[in-house]
Amino acid sequence: MADTGTRTPRERYRAQVRTEIKERAWGQIAAAGASALSLNAIAKQMGLSGPALYRYYAGRDELITELIRDAYRSLADTFAAAAAPGPDPAALAHALRTWALADPQRYFLLYGTPVPGYHAPGDTTAISQEIMAVLLDACAAAVPPGAEATPFAAHLDTHRQWAQGHDAPPAALHRALSFWTRLHGLLSLELAGHFTGMGFDAEQFYAAELADLTRA
Repeated sequence: MADTGTRTPRERYRAQVRTEIKERAWGQIAAAGASALSLNAIAKQMGLSGPALYRYYAGRDELITELIRDAYRSLADTFAAAAAPGPDPAALAHALRTWALADPQRYFLLYGTPVPGYHAPGDTTAISQEIMAVLLDACAAAVPPGAEATPFAAHLDTHRQWAQGHDAPPAALHRALSFWTRLHGLLSLELAGHFTGMGFDAEQFYAAELADLTRA
């Protein structure tokens, strides 16, 4: 983002209004989910007319895309900070849970049920691949040299589209995918409240699953 000192007053005002619109949108999402997002309702809250708000965002999909980009960037920065001391899958796993618990609706916007009628533009996948690259680096560092690859790992090695050509060995690809799917499964159930009343500590369950993944 350009330095505010180089912006004209009009540009600064536009940036401030766009930021407020996004804040109002997050409030709506927290209250009723992303599918209920309404630009007209946001305009009313802000004392704007509908057409006036559409000068800042062309429509609901553009606003959702902006929120998704912000959420992915936040998680990418969180992963980068967690990996700074050294590549460690466990550190990334704990960072992921902390990030998700801090704002469940932000998590669900990325990894929950797709918003009906919304189709994300292709460029939003670039930041998600950046997140996965950090995990792949950590898993590659954690896998012993010459580790035997499972048949599924060999399958992953021939279908690397999801890894965007990352040169991690097959065993690391399998470990990264296992981390990603199992931990997201746990987080999705926890954040949706499905562990409520089951009588166990969700944090300890997450730690136990992480330990199992680390031993694998």
